Amino acid sequence: MFDELTKYKENDHFFFKPLLNLKEVCNAPCDKSGIYIVYALRKGKIELVYIGRSGKIEKDSSMFIRKTGLGGIKDRIVNGHQFGKTERRISWPNQMLLENIEALDIYWYATHNEEYQDCPRVLENRLLSIYLDIHGCLPKWNNEL
Repeated sequence: MFDELTKYKENDHFFFKPLLNLKEVCNAPCDKSGIYIVYALRKGKIELVYIGRSGKIEKDSSMFIRKTGLGGIKDRIVNGHQFGKTERRISWPNQMLLENIEALDIYWYATHNEEYQDCPRVLENRLLSIYLDIHGCLPKWNNEL
């Protein structure tokens, strides 16, 4: 669905289950900005539930990378707020139990290196627009900030 992500060679994914520690299983980098896509696994079905980002391009054209907490994409995934003012390390397991989600499969992509400096905010908006064009709505969790 998102062919534009194939150019990002620094990428990976990890699985998260409600009783695991998100900080421990998250393999996203602490020193990069980028995009992450969250798929819910439930009753043998896979559903894209969230598209998120960490970082932005500064006015001086440099890449802003989160330095607080764990830093980078990892910090945004683990400590970013969702479903109220609660960090994802707490809100995601709670939401998974509410929705009977067995696991999340989280893919992340670093959107900058020596070759390119792509703005995560712009890319996130593009991916959300593609999803909206295909499905007629945003991913379920993008409506729950």
